[in-house]
Amino acid sequence: MSPFKAPPKKNLGQHFLTDRRFIDLIVLAVDPQPGDRLVEIGPGQGAITFPLLRRHGELTVIEFDRDLITPLMEASEGLGRLTVIHKDVLQVDFGKLASDDGHGAGQIRLVGNLPYNISSPILFHALEHAAAVRDMHFMLQKEVVDRMACGPGSKVYGRLGVMLQAYCTVTSLFDVPPEAFRPPPKVDSAVVRLVPLPAAEVGIHDHALYARVVRDAFGQRRKTLRNALSQVCSGADIEEAGLRPDARAEQIAVAEFKHLANHLSALPPDRRPA
Repeated sequence: MSPFKAPPKKNLGQHFLTDRRFIDLIVLAVDPQPGDRLVEIGPGQGAITFPLLRRHGELTVIEFDRDLITPLMEASEGLGRLTVIHKDVLQVDFGKLASDDGHGAGQIRLVGNLPYNISSPILFHALEHAAAVRDMHFMLQKEVVDRMACGPGSKVYGRLGVMLQAYCTVTSLFDVPPEAFRPPPKVDSAVVRLVPLPAAEVGIHDHALYARVVRDAFGQRRKTLRNALSQVCSGADIEEAGLRPDARAEQIAVAEFKHLANHLSALPPDRRPA
């Protein structure tokens, strides 16, 4: 009998993965190796947790739902060492987690079937701690994964993808149908891999300015860069960076956004964005 008696909670966006085929595919994609520090976000009823624990012998999980903690701990007996952090993942310092493993500063590997209603905040939170993260394997709404991984010219190319791709290599791995979950969500899902880039490869001089440029550029998609970025820079500044002021944000590659932000950060103080 399953140790989990509480039904999924709609207010927490819980959809528990139950199809063994996709569970095995996720574990295969993660491919844990000796010495890895695995951290799972939102273990739920343990569909991914227990196979990873059997394979790796050690796992830390972050679970917000108090009702799931005791069943997780009981079901993990004999499988390996399970550490449960009862906390909102947005309040967890991944950098501290990576350095608290008893071996000094290191990196963690994040895994999770993320609640679809807060997936974007979790992604940006992980991005803030990218130096402490070796890679991430997340299951998300397929539409979100498409936005994360697509390039310029796509209808779904936008702020999320431009921000993530500036700091990570983003790879969509495989789709997961609704019937693989209990209860079935109303949308298709997908598994994505994110590998943070080395700081030298990111190449952004002013991270806050880059975020502002991207946010404003996609704030009103139908506007040209000249109009969308009018509170950040002039059309002449955009031209000096080698971009067309009459272009729209969805036409601009990640590398071009980086170049524009770096150009603006290097302007004389009287011309720099306030």
